[in-house]
Amino acid sequence: VQLQACGGGLVQAGGSLRLSCATSGRTFSGYAVAWFRQAPGKEREFVAHISGSGGTRAYAGSVKGRFTISRDNAKNTVHLQMTTLLPEDTAVYSCAANYGSIPATWDTAYWGQGTQVTVSS
Repeated sequence: VQLQACGGGLVQAGGSLRLSCATSGRTFSGYAVAWFRQAPGKEREFVAHISGSGGTRAYAGSVKGRFTISRDNAKNTVHLQMTTLLPEDTAVYSCAANYGSIPATWDTAYWGQGTQVTVSS
């Protein structure tokens, strides 16, 4: 599975961005998808995940209430709507896909290249 993340950019604190994770050639509805982020000098951290049907979603505490994960299986795309962005949200955001259910670890999932999000204060 090849994943492509896009939608990053430079935004002022308090602003919004929508990231997209897209794939082609696969039935995306069979895959759980997660977003992770990694800031310079920090470890990769979980942001949100969504089940293949979209019925199950979960968020990291640091983004809960500000970020929303959703999916459009007809377009093989998962979105991460980010609002009320903070400077500490600055990171490279990457998406991962796992065939079947949401896994205990995403280390062996398919990963796409990330997209840079920079939030200025």
